[in-house]
Amino acid sequence: MATRNRMPPWHEIFKAPSGHELLIRPIRPEDGPPLKEAFSLFGPEEVRDRLTQSVDALSDEAAYRLTHPNVKTEITLVAAENLAAGDAVVGAIARASINPGTREAEYAILISRFLVGQGLGRQLMRKLVKWGRGKYLDRLYGDVLEVNEPMKQLAASLGFKAVPHPQGTPGLVRMVLELGS
Repeated sequence: MATRNRMPPWHEIFKAPSGHELLIRPIRPEDGPPLKEAFSLFGPEEVRDRLTQSVDALSDEAAYRLTHPNVKTEITLVAAENLAAGDAVVGAIARASINPGTREAEYAILISRFLVGQGLGRQLMRKLVKWGRGKYLDRLYGDVLEVNEPMKQLAASLGFKAVPHPQGTPGLVRMVLELGS
């Protein structure tokens, strides 16, 4: 269950059924080093299933891009321990980015295997949808591996529709939410 009491925008305490308590908040530059360290907690299969590519480590360049989002066109949220940025272990990342020249944004969510099945993905996805609506976007979409049933089911439960991948990429399905409706 998530709660908000006089917290800054986009911040909330998330209480998982397991008892874990995490702070969902916008990513900060100080999150770079702990994010790189925590990336090893995400197994290669998790990264591939959620980001559609296998990556063993987070490069300095990728960490910088994640921790320095353009606030006009993207949002990156983390679910981390309720400690100061730079000290908190990051257990999940959710990102949405507007495609230049369009009114649509692509999302990606990565959750540690230790936190999967706790409702955190649903809460992060809801926040991305809220952000997209606040930006008056027409749609939010994400490319998901066809075998990633949990993500497809989560997206579908929030109103996303599965459509064939526009580039015909084998093994991928695009989950699309029309935000105008």
